[in-house]
Amino acid sequence: MHHVFVNDKPIILTTQVSPERNFKNYLLSTVNIGKVIKELNSTSLKEVRLIGKKESNLINKFLKKLPNVVAGGGKVVNDHGDILFIYRNDKWDLPKGKAEGKETIEQTALREVEEETGVTGLTITKPIETTYHIFKRNGKHKIKITYWFEMKSSYKGDLSPQENEGITKVAWLNQDQCMKALENSYANIKILI
Repeated sequence: MHHVFVNDKPIILTTQVSPERNFKNYLLSTVNIGKVIKELNSTSLKEVRLIGKKESNLINKFLKKLPNVVAGGGKVVNDHGDILFIYRNDKWDLPKGKAEGKETIEQTALREVEEETGVTGLTITKPIETTYHIFKRNGKHKIKITYWFEMKSSYKGDLSPQENEGITKVAWLNQDQCMKALENSYANIKILI
């Protein structure tokens, strides 16, 4: 089962048909994805479920329905166990960004975290979730596929938000502060924390 978010409402990719309550079922093979996005954005529906035949093919079939944007990001932990957050568009988020040129997704994630926060000395410790969300740019919907990595850093210097990317704050948040920040964050970020 995969979740693709439209704002904070999920499109759930599954092989199971369930009776509809606060959600709708559609067949993945014939769904009008534009109609689904519009329904999620303009009605009280909590989610949409797209039903496919084989679990292993669900995400690949779905990704063919809209142009893909590939990104990499990091859940960075310091020596005290604090997590690095950015504040952008009035929400707490984790640093991430689009892949450039021929860089690997790991290189993308490391570069973006450093550019968006000023934190250096980053090391990837392991890959974590991959998240999917639909956004609109220049009147067209696209799917952002973000490959996330857990990272560590002993950086103790100044944090510098990348203002030209709309980032207004960067902060190391302890466990209590993380829980508070997640109240004003995105559904796909909550999955990572």
